[in-house]
Amino acid sequence: MTERPKIILAKVGMDGHDRGIATLAVWLRDAGMEVINLGRYRTVPEVVRAAIQEDAHVIGLSFLGGEHLYFVPLVIEEMKKNNLEIPLVIGGIIPRKHIPQLKEMGVSGIFPAGSSMEDIVAEVKRLAASVATN
Repeated sequence: MTERPKIILAKVGMDGHDRGIATLAVWLRDAGMEVINLGRYRTVPEVVRAAIQEDAHVIGLSFLGGEHLYFVPLVIEEMKKNNLEIPLVIGGIIPRKHIPQLKEMGVSGIFPAGSSMEDIVAEVKRLAASVATN
């Protein structure tokens, strides 16, 4: 990949706990990625629109309030509606029992609380590279 991987980070809905996503933004920047952190309280259309406008390689969402099963289908639907074919990754308080369902919905990477920085960075880089070569 010749260009820097670019990732959009955001929190959708009313979950205001953003310490984890702020830390993740630093990790990804330190790993050489271009990070656009939209912050908290974003709508699904805002996130998808930003990914299109910024020509992002990956969208990353953080969930700490249990709303991942509600918002993930909405994000994927909005991505499809806008012909946006890039990986969606999520992290935060994600019960392990929800992982198969989220993968079936189309989530490319799932990072429950406690995931290592190395694993997250490596997977996001791999997913971004797969977009850049398509």
